[in-house]
Amino acid sequence: MTLLVLLIVPLIASLALAFIGDRKLAPEINILGSAATFVSGVVLALQVYEQGPILAGNNFFFVDAFSVYLTVLTAFVSMTTAIFSRRYMRREREHGTIGHRRLRFYHAMYQLFIFAMLLCLLTNNVGILWIAMELATLSTVLLVSLYRTPAAIEAAWKYFILCGVGIALALFGTVLLYFAAEKVLGAGGAALHWTNLAQVSDQLEPTILSLAFVFLMVGYGTKVGLVPIHNWLPDAHSEGPTPISAVLSGLLLNIALYALVRCKVLVDGSTGTHHSGDIMMGFGIISILVASFSLLRQKDIKRLFAYSSIEHMGIATFAFGLGGPVATFGALLHMLVHSLTKSSIFFTVGHASQMHRTQEMEKIKGLIRGNPLVGWGLALGVMAIVGMPPFGVFTSEFLILTATIKEAPLMAPFLLLGLGVSFAALFRRVQPMVGGAVPPYQERLKAANLPVIMHMAVVLLLGLYLPEFLSGWFQTAVVLLK
Repeated sequence: MTLLVLLIVPLIASLALAFIGDRKLAPEINILGSAATFVSGVVLALQVYEQGPILAGNNFFFVDAFSVYLTVLTAFVSMTTAIFSRRYMRREREHGTIGHRRLRFYHAMYQLFIFAMLLCLLTNNVGILWIAMELATLSTVLLVSLYRTPAAIEAAWKYFILCGVGIALALFGTVLLYFAAEKVLGAGGAALHWTNLAQVSDQLEPTILSLAFVFLMVGYGTKVGLVPIHNWLPDAHSEGPTPISAVLSGLLLNIALYALVRCKVLVDGSTGTHHSGDIMMGFGIISILVASFSLLRQKDIKRLFAYSSIEHMGIATFAFGLGGPVATFGALLHMLVHSLTKSSIFFTVGHASQMHRTQEMEKIKGLIRGNPLVGWGLALGVMAIVGMPPFGVFTSEFLILTATIKEAPLMAPFLLLGLGVSFAALFRRVQPMVGGAVPPYQERLKAANLPVIMHMAVVLLLGLYLPEFLSGWFQTAVVLLK
């Protein structure tokens, strides 16, 4: 019952906001709907923690330690982003950047996007996962083009075309997966249920599964933002509203990686080899290196952190590909701390852009003096995302690096090179923005600081102390992903 409530709440909120429009209470209803979704997610997580994996809706829905952890993370970041967007989008309307009709559209599509992501995580059917992923893509394409500027429309089209091609390849991989499963499980939708596929993975034809994974890797890898199929991501982040940049970077990339990891488990069970892991490691390390060096030549602040997201999703993909208890544990933790840190950074970046009326880094100065909470929020966020202790990103990257040195020592120098270059590039770019004198054109604003404080407090806590229940949760997920 809780699982169905979790899906119904954002869907109802989306319909309600479509009718309410941009009335005075629309942002509050958006926050309330997201908060109710988060509470439902926590209740579901407690049930899974106590009872183990849950099947519901005639085996149509399935949740285990891996999916419910991402469900709670998705619901939490969606809630804090809704809180941030209340003041941010109001400021955009005051500046005439957006009108009443587009704000109605924004609130309704935001909740629909949450619904699509949760459906990806909670469905037990590979085909429905593909449909939900496409729904998430379509809803965010429309949100990326919200400002209706030529650059925003171009970014939305690039996002739509590249991800459309990617999701088509993922569909072909899904068809191949069904072709292999049908011979063992028989015809029908049940042949695409994760639970059924996991039980018979060793009976599936390994050649077909290996070929299917290539298409799934390229297809879902496009949504993850892996190089060389990443070109949509910087444009979508830089041209869309900042709250959408936060959920794209902090949530949607995780959902696509979730689908990829689930498929990897099936392929490994079928082939009995590490072939799929090697492919993921290759895509991951290339993404890390390309994104790290791309950071050095960015001029737009949102594009800068978009490339940072590509780097960190490359780290998580590499770790899942490497496999083993330590690397997989580190990858799960990295998905969590990256989502919280990167969404927090986008919150501060959004306010910094509003204060200076530009996204060009050369024109953003004196943030700490002009608005201390925004300036320090950005400074601490960058310290966390580059892996400085005692933040949680340091812990996850240390675990991944340790596992790499043990299991794949030849890859360790490339991983270290990527981490080092991104460290230097981000500090080089951000230090002039947070320091220095306040420029005369900097505007005053009342920032939404609560989401930033909440996120950074959790990331700091996870760097100092990992709660026993969360550690046990991750260990259970590690066993599932072997």
